[in-house]
Amino acid sequence: MTTDLERFDACMTYRPADRRPNHELGVWAQTRLRWQREAPDAVADFEWQWFYGEDALRLDRRDYIPVDYGFIPPFERQVIAETPEYEIVRNEKGIVTKALKEGTVDGMRMCMDQYLEFPLKRPEDFAEIKKRLIAAIPERYPPDLDERIARWKKRTCPLVLGENCAANGFYWRAREFMGTELLSYAWYDYPKLMHEMMEFFADFIIETSRPVLERIKVEYFTLNEDLSMKSGPLLSPKTFRTFIFPHLRRMVDFFRSYGTKYFAIDTDGDPTVLIPLFLDAGVDTLWPLERAAGVHPLELRRRFGRSLRLWGGVDKRVLTQGPKAIRAHLRELIPLIEEGGYIPTIDHTVPPDVSWSDFQYYMEAKWALLTGDFAKLE
Repeated sequence: MTTDLERFDACMTYRPADRRPNHELGVWAQTRLRWQREAPDAVADFEWQWFYGEDALRLDRRDYIPVDYGFIPPFERQVIAETPEYEIVRNEKGIVTKALKEGTVDGMRMCMDQYLEFPLKRPEDFAEIKKRLIAAIPERYPPDLDERIARWKKRTCPLVLGENCAANGFYWRAREFMGTELLSYAWYDYPKLMHEMMEFFADFIIETSRPVLERIKVEYFTLNEDLSMKSGPLLSPKTFRTFIFPHLRRMVDFFRSYGTKYFAIDTDGDPTVLIPLFLDAGVDTLWPLERAAGVHPLELRRRFGRSLRLWGGVDKRVLTQGPKAIRAHLRELIPLIEEGGYIPTIDHTVPPDVSWSDFQYYMEAKWALLTGDFAKLE
């Protein structure tokens, strides 16, 4: 019987297997609530942590080493103002946001917060921020790491360093510190600060990862960036090459030196003009391939070949359009399923306009795609 690890490895190395991996990202909290109302029996046993798997949906298992790459200590959460409609809060990252209360489920908003203030306003503020990002301190690792490593060495599923969105990347972290607007100017107004910041980020992730990688190899590592919008990246290729590229390449080289098989970048939007720089730095995997931004996995494979593995690329918007549209959408992906190096998932978490019946149909149709039973997609 093929294990989840063997199946993942076969896909990523363009070899045949019993089927392609079955992965998904997850759902909005509002979606979970809708499905619990629509089909309580069907979802009763769900774990709702789809990065790890979901037996009821036949999702393959993955496991994650829970390294804390965040602020230690975090900023103290502070409610600055509150009305029946909204609240203004300084969160654990030191960011002040204004958030609508309506539609919130388990802390998840129906729309993005309005960002009002960030912890880095001047270059000299970076010194205080760095005090919360001391690499490799014991608090960054689970206390039972030794026992977990012993189990992971016998694993039958892919092992990943860092849980989802644990290791925020160069652009992502800088934006958290200062916001999109100030960051957009900072590359030009404060180049010395930005060079220091990018070097610091690379050193921090490398040194925090080293104590784990010295003891066990992992299948992949994901750097979370979200540096693109629908119309393209939020920084130019020249800016990326000047400030980020050398440190990204150094980081990828470090992970390769410890036997990490794949290095992935997670970004929404359309990062296409930066992909050649990703590849030059040694990145070999990109996801989630947001279709609303015009990103198509077949086009990326045509342009960049097998050196770029692809995850995602299923348009979440199609799931509300019924069985015929879902089948047609999945049929587009047959060439990539046959070739390998591609794992289809919805291009983000599932929003609440998707009914349980539509999602269930999608999962059944996707199973036919993964197993090569393409006749069911006709």
